[in-house]
Amino acid sequence: MKKVTSLLVLLVFSYQLSAQNKNEPRVKSWVDSSYTDELVLIHEFTVNVPLQKVWDTYTTKKGWESAFVAKADLDFKVNGTIKTSYDPNATIGDSSTIVLHIINYVPKRLLTLQAEITKNFPEFMKSDEKDLFNVISFEEVTPSITKVVSYGIGYKNNPKYQSLMQFFIEGNELSYNNLILFLETGKKAQY
Repeated sequence: MKKVTSLLVLLVFSYQLSAQNKNEPRVKSWVDSSYTDELVLIHEFTVNVPLQKVWDTYTTKKGWESAFVAKADLDFKVNGTIKTSYDPNATIGDSSTIVLHIINYVPKRLLTLQAEITKNFPEFMKSDEKDLFNVISFEEVTPSITKVVSYGIGYKNNPKYQSLMQFFIEGNELSYNNLILFLETGKKAQY
């Protein structure tokens, strides 16, 4: 039994070290185009904190304002909203506000969001708004390591969306790296 416990501790420690390797990006991103008519934008990362801490960051005003944006207002429930702005001088509800609708969630497991497509998004996305979702899964790897996978779904497999994917990858990676930094160090994102 001691050998099994020692081996388990060694494996967890090795996993944590590999997750912290400075030469590898913390967030892995790719576009899955194996679906003929659609693209799936995938971001995956592990963070060295308990699942509850990650979930609390996604589901509270304090979490959003610490990790993702300058301002946030949440009504966290099915059919609720997450309203945010990157501008610290903005007022929630003004033209800089990003509105995410909470389609559904399974506590500490799954969160489905749908953005309102405003004038800040490319015009061609407006007609596809009803098809665009972000499905985020949360998995406890160990009591102190959480895996998060984000799936951006509903993007059309055409040149307009294909050219937009790099912009989304860069922006989302910045957001997820800010999230990781906040969760592991307590350092708030600066905008």
